[in-house]
Amino acid sequence: MATAPAAEAAAPQGGGKKKLVMILAAVLVLVLVGGGAAVLLLKKKPAEDGEDGAEHAEVAPKAKAKPKSDKPPSFVPLDPFTVNLADKDVDRFAQVGVTLEVDDPKFAEQIKAYMPAIRSNVLMVLAHKTAADLLSREGKEKLAKEIIRESVRPMGIELDDEDEEDPPADAPKKKKKKKKVQVESPVTHVHFSNFIVQ
Repeated sequence: MATAPAAEAAAPQGGGKKKLVMILAAVLVLVLVGGGAAVLLLKKKPAEDGEDGAEHAEVAPKAKAKPKSDKPPSFVPLDPFTVNLADKDVDRFAQVGVTLEVDDPKFAEQIKAYMPAIRSNVLMVLAHKTAADLLSREGKEKLAKEIIRESVRPMGIELDDEDEEDPPADAPKKKKKKKKVQVESPVTHVHFSNFIVQ
């Protein structure tokens, strides 16, 4: 009779060891599967970056807007602008920090020589904006294009206004203007360092 309780006590311990072994096996399987997935993902990434020549030849090249230059671009920061906005119902103002990006360092020096005229042009653009114009992303993008156009104007570079829309079909016809030669701006981007509208 003494052997029966000892056999019952040994049975739960054996079942506990089986559960422990099964849990350890499951954890081991999860670690192996996770490690294998990580290895596959890490192997796949260099192939996408173009390190593997055979796979890279099969992938179609992406279209690029401009080839990158060997030298880094030059940045010309402008002093921050504080201007009253054109809102009629409320007095509002904007404080905008602008940095111009140019590809040619010589042109960056030339911009510095024309800085008073450039600042005046940018202030005129900002003064004709309303808070609603400046609060949307589209408004900021349009402002950046206008700043590019106005920043090169003092140097005799005239850029077309891309935002001009075609007149409606029923509008009176105006004299056709001669098509201007497409001029590429030496100022490639406008970066806003701060943008506060109050």
